Amino acid sequence: MRLSSGHVDEIARMMAEADAELDRLMAPHSDAVAIVASVPGFTERSAKVLLAEIGCDMSQFADARHLCSWAGLSPRSNSSAGKSRSSHVMRAGTYLKPLLVQCALTASTRCKGEDYFAGKYQRIKARRGHKRAIIAVARMMLACIYRMLSNGELFDPTDRAGGGGSADRREPGVDDAARAIELLASLGYDVSSLRAPD
Repeated sequence: MRLSSGHVDEIARMMAEADAELDRLMAPHSDAVAIVASVPGFTERSAKVLLAEIGCDMSQFADARHLCSWAGLSPRSNSSAGKSRSSHVMRAGTYLKPLLVQCALTASTRCKGEDYFAGKYQRIKARRGHKRAIIAVARMMLACIYRMLSNGELFDPTDRAGGGGSADRREPGVDDAARAIELLASLGYDVSSLRAPD
C-alpha cells in the first residue's frame, strides 16, 4: 500500500508541475484562453490544452474545415469504382479529438441553461445516433472556435453571422420559420401571434 500511495503522490506532483508549466506558457495568450473558455463545455484548463494543440494563430489553417480535418473530426474519404461508402472519422487528432469529444458531451448533456449545442446534439441523435451526434457537435465547436479566434470575439449563441452561429449549418428537413420563431421567443419577443406556415 505504501508503494502504491507513493506512486499516486508522485503522479499528482508531476501533474501539478505540468499544470504550472502550462499556466506559465499560456500566460501571454490569456485573451485567446478567455475566448475559448467562453464556449459552453470548455473550462480554462481545457481551453489551454486546446490552444496548446492548435495554437492561437488561425491563419495557419485555410479555413475551419481544414482545422476540423487536421483534428480528425472529418469523415474519411472511402470510395472505389465510383462508389462512395460511409466511413468513420479520420485517425488524426490523437490528443485533440478526445478533448473535444469530452467538451461536446459536457455542452450537449450537462451544461445547465445551454441549449445551443444541446439542440444540435438532440436533432442529430434522433436521426444518426449518439456517437455521430457527439462528433458533429465537437466539429461544430471547433469551427466556432476557429472563427472566434480569427475575429477575436467571445462565444455568442445569438450571433448567426459569426462567433458561435457561423458554424450552425441547417439540417435537412428543419423548418426555418419554426426555428426563427423559437429564436425570437428565446430572445424575449412576443411570438404568440406568429406561427410557421403549413
